[in-house]
Amino acid sequence: MASCSEQGSAATAEEEPTETVTSQKREARLRKFRELHFKRNEARKLNHQEVVEEDKRLKLPSNWEAKKARLEWELAEDDKKKECAARGEDYNRVKLLDITADDAERWERKKKKKNPDTGFAGYAEAQFRQYQRLTKQIRPDMENYEKQKEESGEDFHPTSNSLIYGTHVPTKDGIDRMVEDVEKQIEKRSKYSRRRAYNDDADIDYINERNAKFNKKAERFYGKYTAEIKQNLERGTAV
Repeated sequence: MASCSEQGSAATAEEEPTETVTSQKREARLRKFRELHFKRNEARKLNHQEVVEEDKRLKLPSNWEAKKARLEWELAEDDKKKECAARGEDYNRVKLLDITADDAERWERKKKKKNPDTGFAGYAEAQFRQYQRLTKQIRPDMENYEKQKEESGEDFHPTSNSLIYGTHVPTKDGIDRMVEDVEKQIEKRSKYSRRRAYNDDADIDYINERNAKFNKKAERFYGKYTAEIKQNLERGTAV
């Protein structure tokens, strides 16, 4: 039979592995608990930051994003201008090199939409459009301007006491430009649609001007389908 000391040492040897496994499980649980606690704190911080950012966005004006994009674009443009100036290059020429054909066509379409030509709407509007067209065509002659300024002296900017009025004589080139522009206007007017002359021999099938216009439209669209019916009604042979 085994002695009591041998039995005690055997029991102690069995208890040590059991305690080791238990302590390892406890440490694993504690480590997992600490990780979950850290993740919870991290999620709480992120949620708080998101709430603060959302509150800031709600307090900003509705067009803040557009303003921000515009400011960023202006800063980028300023940086490009400084770089071109440092290299001794013309910024406008460098900028045109980056513009594609599609972008240019899209910008041209936008310009046409902003100022569409709606045709003749009134004499005042037609005159204003012509004025805008003529002013856009003006190309100042600075050399001639400086020459006239030297010749006129103080009378170049006339006052109520100046006698320069009526002394200006236009140049031959200026007269030629005016004649060319007048001829273009005459040619353009000749292409306008004129009011049709009244025909006394035409059949009167209307009671007023509005009814006449309606009949012309109806004839234009449905005349070929109703020609036979109209002839039968005129002959009195319609069923």
